[in-house]
Amino acid sequence: MGLGHPECPARLAAIEDRLRASGLDLFMRRHDAPPAPMDALLRVHGQEHVERVLATHPAHGEYVRIDPDTFMNECTAEAARRAAGAAVLAVDLVLRKETQFVFCAVRPPGHHAERNAPMGFCFFNNIAVAAGEALRRGIKRVAIVDFDVHYGNGTADIFDGDSRVLFLSTYQHPLYPFWAGTPNQPGRVDVPLAPGAGTAEYRAAVEQRWLPAMQAFRPQLILVSAGFDAHARDPLAGLNLSDEDYYWTAQQLLAVAARHGGGRVIASLEGGYEPHALARCVEAFLRPFVVGA
Repeated sequence: MGLGHPECPARLAAIEDRLRASGLDLFMRRHDAPPAPMDALLRVHGQEHVERVLATHPAHGEYVRIDPDTFMNECTAEAARRAAGAAVLAVDLVLRKETQFVFCAVRPPGHHAERNAPMGFCFFNNIAVAAGEALRRGIKRVAIVDFDVHYGNGTADIFDGDSRVLFLSTYQHPLYPFWAGTPNQPGRVDVPLAPGAGTAEYRAAVEQRWLPAMQAFRPQLILVSAGFDAHARDPLAGLNLSDEDYYWTAQQLLAVAARHGGGRVIASLEGGYEPHALARCVEAFLRPFVVGA
């Protein structure tokens, strides 16, 4: 998105380096992300929105501004389509029982993309595309967990009123996109955290709000908007989570998935803008799924 922009290629490079250095990559199988089929995009986005994104091809070296913080270059449309395509492939791999867990290391992120609008570094809502594909293929109950420091307004917009999807979110408030939550909204568990909140507040939210709701919902598949920008070292926010909090979160999700969904979990990268902290957090989150707790 341009020099100096926090949503940059160094994020994925740092994750790659960390997984290799830790040896975790030896336990993982890699797949290239295919372009998402048009029907998969159109299940969760309006046709005009999809066509506008895919038709935007700036000249080499030039950018098109989508909002004050979001830009497209000549490669963005294809990258966005492949990020969503990774989610479709992940659902296929899990439902064909080739694996129980998939992590989509993709850019651009997706959870701010609403049904008819890109925003906040996001163009297509990757995790929503995964949910739409899973529902098409017969899954009846999908839980979407979003621990990104910024609220997943796009996911909330797309699945508002859909009883097949339970959306659970922790996020800093006030902070972009400045969503305070809707108490008792059906299908949503929104837990805003005050600036400076850390491990104790976050884990209480998971234990007291998320886990009871998921146990009652009995998800057949858990999808994760895996943003790691609530970490204490992230430059774009003010929460104080640690690497260990993401390891602990993975353990909690794995237990729910094992009880209700055959162990099926798919995570897709969202935020996380200090590359070294991001890479450590991804490793911590992946470890329980990949090599066991």
